[in-house]
Amino acid sequence: MATRRERLRYWFDKSMSRGTPALIGWLALATVVMVVAFGVLSMAFADKDVHDSWYNALWGSLMRAMDPGAVAGDNEGSGIFTVLGFAVTIGGLLIVSSLVGVLTTGLDNKLTELRKGRSRVVEVGHTALIGWSDQIFTIIPELVEANASEAKSCIVILGDRDMLEMEEELRTRVGDTGKTRVVVRSGSPIEPTDLDLLSLDTARSIIVLSPQGEDPDAHVIKTLLGLTNRNWRRRRPPIIASVTDTNNLEAAELAGGGYAQVVDTDDIASRLIVQTSRQSGLSVVCTDLLDFGGDEIYMRTEPKLAGFPYGEALFAYETACLIGIRRADGSVVLNPPMDTEIQQGDEMIVVAEDDSTIRLVRSFPPVVEQAIAHPTRQPAPPERTLLVGWNSRAPKIVAEIDQYVAPGSTLNIAAGSIEDGDHLERLTVGLRNLAVNVKECDTTARFTLEALDPGVFDHIIVLADDRLDAQHADSRTLVTLLHLRDIASRTGQRFPIVSEMNDDRNRRLAQVTKADDFVVSDKLISLLMTQLSENPQLGAVFRYLFDSDGSEIYLKPATDYVQPGVTVSFATLVASARMRGETAIGYRLQAESTAPPNYGVVLNPGKSEPVTLGRRDLVIVLAED
Repeated sequence: MATRRERLRYWFDKSMSRGTPALIGWLALATVVMVVAFGVLSMAFADKDVHDSWYNALWGSLMRAMDPGAVAGDNEGSGIFTVLGFAVTIGGLLIVSSLVGVLTTGLDNKLTELRKGRSRVVEVGHTALIGWSDQIFTIIPELVEANASEAKSCIVILGDRDMLEMEEELRTRVGDTGKTRVVVRSGSPIEPTDLDLLSLDTARSIIVLSPQGEDPDAHVIKTLLGLTNRNWRRRRPPIIASVTDTNNLEAAELAGGGYAQVVDTDDIASRLIVQTSRQSGLSVVCTDLLDFGGDEIYMRTEPKLAGFPYGEALFAYETACLIGIRRADGSVVLNPPMDTEIQQGDEMIVVAEDDSTIRLVRSFPPVVEQAIAHPTRQPAPPERTLLVGWNSRAPKIVAEIDQYVAPGSTLNIAAGSIEDGDHLERLTVGLRNLAVNVKECDTTARFTLEALDPGVFDHIIVLADDRLDAQHADSRTLVTLLHLRDIASRTGQRFPIVSEMNDDRNRRLAQVTKADDFVVSDKLISLLMTQLSENPQLGAVFRYLFDSDGSEIYLKPATDYVQPGVTVSFATLVASARMRGETAIGYRLQAESTAPPNYGVVLNPGKSEPVTLGRRDLVIVLAED
């Protein structure tokens, strides 16, 4: 059985194991005991003129313990008093100095801990970003723009890097965030205790980012599992995540437990690349709809429109474009049949610059009926497409092209190597409209590109090689684009080029190649995730918009809608599109197609705004095909 001494020692060891607070407590107690003891003894042995009160005795004892120089004045008292003063000074040197040292060390350790980003965030209504990747540098400026009207807002980031490094990179690449505070914490996104640092229970929304490196989807799935199994004290905030491989989409949705909206990066990027290759300017339209700097998609209840058919409601807003309806049960339909009746409780899905600009008109704007064109629809001819490069999305791109082209079309693939050639061979067996030819070659070599005879193709797609790091892949893409553009200028040929880029900064560099369009899939996915974090109800709208079934965004020849060179109101374009079962939301001027930042794209013009379109200009519509 343990002795009393052993129990006392065990109790003392336990208290000391608590760290700096315990050390401070023991040293402070020893200091108090020493000061009080000296005060009592000095009152007992000192002359009355030295200490005439307990207050003076205790104060003098404390000063001698803290300041060794104070003992020099003790020659005024008796010898015993001088010895006591010297003793308390020696004790002060040992105990008080140790206390000061422990306080200094504890403070230094605390500052070091703060620099490591291990303290818990205490925020309410913030956006939590879990993970660290280049997506952050797109998402943060968009969140700052979205929260510009708020008095104060906060973004909290949890990354598995050093906090000081993350803060420095944010300062360099993001810059001033205005009224929005950015708080960074260091920790593992798949560690539940690290997730608790973000105060997720009080967050407005949570965005799970795909980390860089191998198998990023595994990290996303683990993070979603950690969030799903977490003990939530309040209502769970919306959770937005993305996967880079379609095969992992179902697992990620299961990991999210039905609470997370998971974006399929692979699928959306493939569709955008194919659609943009067929209609230059689509990526600009999508970027404008997804970012917070221009026009955005809003939902608004309009009881006054109940009973109206959708075709008439298209003219109900002057500074907004109606594109669909959200029913009371949450279902969404974009560009429904023009005779679809709007019911009580329905929400209007509109494109507008800001929700404050969405107002019903007093009267419908005038329509110039005689300027409306009535072309006959011609069957689409077979097309020739050149795919330069190869990556993990290429098989899906091939399948997507097959859905859009007419029977008898051909696809030529030129790539350095095709790792999943067996998959491509199985895929080509099931193609209905497309014949595929494959040639392995160096796509950055000039003589190789000339041998491909790019001038004979209707569409050219240049893919980024995902086996290389992002910057290296973009560099090779730039070389290919420069060669293709030089071939076009030397031969006088005109062939449309759409290129995939990894980094938006490289896209700006690539503009010198004068390619028709660029698709920066990571940026578009980041913008989409930001929109969903601000308004989760938009998830159904974007799923409908990016689905191959139903209506999609198309850029069609303006001559199909109005007479070229005739000035009409935009309402006339809306009326012409309505006659074709389509919803017009803007137009693109070919003369300004190379002028940043809009590249000739005009979204959501006023219904009464005059428009003069030429033969090469385009009308932006939502249509079935």
